[in-house]
Amino acid sequence: MIKITLPDGSIREYNKGVTSHDIALSISEGLARNVLSAKVNGEVWDSNRPIFEDSVVQLLTWNDEDGKATFWHSSAHLLAEALETLYPGTKFGIGPAIDNGFYYDIDLGDREFGGDDLAQVEKKMLELARQKNVYVRSKISKQDAISYFEEKGDKYKVELIQDLDDGSITLYKQGNFTDLCRGPHIPHTGLIKAIKLLNVAGAYWRGDEKRKQLTRVYGVSFPKQKELTEHLERLEEAKKRDHRKLGKELDLFTFSEKVGMGLPLWLPKGTILRERLENFMRRAQIKAGYDPVVTPHIGSKELYVTSGHYEKYGADSFQPITTPHEGEEFLLKPMNCPHHCEIYKSRPRSYKEMPVRYAEFGAVYRYEQSGELHGLTRVRGFTQDDAHIFCRPDQVKEEFINVIDLVLYVFNALGFEDYTAQVSLRDPENRENYIGADELWDRAEREIQEAADERALKTVTELGEAAFYGPKLDFMVKDALGRSWQLGTIQVDYTLPERFELEYTGADNQKHRPVMIHRAPFGSMERFVAVLIEHCGGNFPLWLAPDQIAVLPISEKYEDYAQRVLMTLSEQDIRGLIDNRDEKIGRKIRDAEVQKVPYMLILGEKEQVNGEVSVRKHGSGDLGSLKLDAFIKQFREEIKI
Repeated sequence: MIKITLPDGSIREYNKGVTSHDIALSISEGLARNVLSAKVNGEVWDSNRPIFEDSVVQLLTWNDEDGKATFWHSSAHLLAEALETLYPGTKFGIGPAIDNGFYYDIDLGDREFGGDDLAQVEKKMLELARQKNVYVRSKISKQDAISYFEEKGDKYKVELIQDLDDGSITLYKQGNFTDLCRGPHIPHTGLIKAIKLLNVAGAYWRGDEKRKQLTRVYGVSFPKQKELTEHLERLEEAKKRDHRKLGKELDLFTFSEKVGMGLPLWLPKGTILRERLENFMRRAQIKAGYDPVVTPHIGSKELYVTSGHYEKYGADSFQPITTPHEGEEFLLKPMNCPHHCEIYKSRPRSYKEMPVRYAEFGAVYRYEQSGELHGLTRVRGFTQDDAHIFCRPDQVKEEFINVIDLVLYVFNALGFEDYTAQVSLRDPENRENYIGADELWDRAEREIQEAADERALKTVTELGEAAFYGPKLDFMVKDALGRSWQLGTIQVDYTLPERFELEYTGADNQKHRPVMIHRAPFGSMERFVAVLIEHCGGNFPLWLAPDQIAVLPISEKYEDYAQRVLMTLSEQDIRGLIDNRDEKIGRKIRDAEVQKVPYMLILGEKEQVNGEVSVRKHGSGDLGSLKLDAFIKQFREEIKI
């Protein structure tokens, strides 16, 4: 017999070789029908895979992220089976699950494949799904795997196998299709009830622009048709909220090929939006005891050799800048933290002045592959609302909690109510990917979890997601469409203070090493603005809107009054514009609505005579006439944050 510990802490005994499906069945038939896979000792397994030792088991359904990932990965295999059936000789790259669905990279040779082919493939997938074919896992030697795929003529699979260790290779078969895969998969294809292939794109094999461009087919699937219908409706709404589309319509930002890919240009309205966010954060940081600093856009290569950034990221970064002086090299700044370490080190420190908190809106540069660039969410030059706290070891937990409070204040002010804190730890199987002593990592990981518990955060733990220098707490925020984004981050770092030999003099008059906390509630300003645009559909909170009011005189006779109104509003720090175009008032109102201006003030003879404004609110319609002073008072009450 073996002992199985379930998530509620209960322990059940089963015969060796029990499967997760068996465990589910012993609880209820309904649960067994819904189990897609299981997490066994932290690793996701097929639900029909035997368990031979005492284990901690979590049964995964569609309601679990890992369950969804299993479902979508299995759907990718179903897509590949349909493609091979319809187009014999297709060669296959990789077919993973992604955040909202799956894709498969394929090589169809000279065959043309586009959007018109998707419906036929979709139909074949559903036909194959109804066969309820079981996903069967088998282990295979490296040489046998190579021989199998060489015989099929699938060179991409052969290349993948050559990178694998013998003894670690598994195949999965469903129906007439066999694929190289480590799994896991759902029990059988019949669980896949609804499928939509979304689009076709190009993708270089293994992300290398010098290699062949494959055809990437994207899709999504669900256990119920109703869920697919709702998902497609959300996708349509997402298209309307796309920050690239709204950014153009609202005159917020643009890109220029001459400036360079992935380097956004902020237009006046977008700059106002950014400045409002920065000023909001600056006020909060001053209140929390941060000191502002400014550092250069470049740094000596040696700075990043010392920090470890060059070793970890140098090959994939912008390459060194050489100067006329022989041997002198600089890098575009990929991180602000090494600069802040040098500021801390600029003079002796005492335990009495700890913690030291430096904050900077620092521009950083990272060379993302062109195929990975996406609007503001993935760029090559961006601004971090970066800060670094240098504190004594006994201050770490309190400082970490204070940063959590700051992050939650930001989310509350901007309407992000649904979030999860991800405790990002080392991958214990690949410790060579990290720098620093084990005991320091263990301590940092423990302190992060304790701080999250003390603030009663809803948390998930992810192994392998830590920064190379320390564990972190990442805030995963869901927007209005239910999509998850990683925004704020807090990281505990015992390593950089060691590498930079940072010190302070303790109460014992001895030298001690500070602990470093990295934090960025916004993360990247560019990414944060993109998420904010899509979250609120361009309808920014009143305090943040670039143009808070539009003054709309119904004819040129009232332009002088409009100027006086705007001047009075400006004196109260209310931003706006006058639309004095030779257009009918209906057109002016429609255009202000399209621009998502929160308030429209319509001015005619009655308003001018009475010193009033006729108020119209975006999305709500007419609110009636108010004295200008009364409107200002009402506005100021609404704008409080």
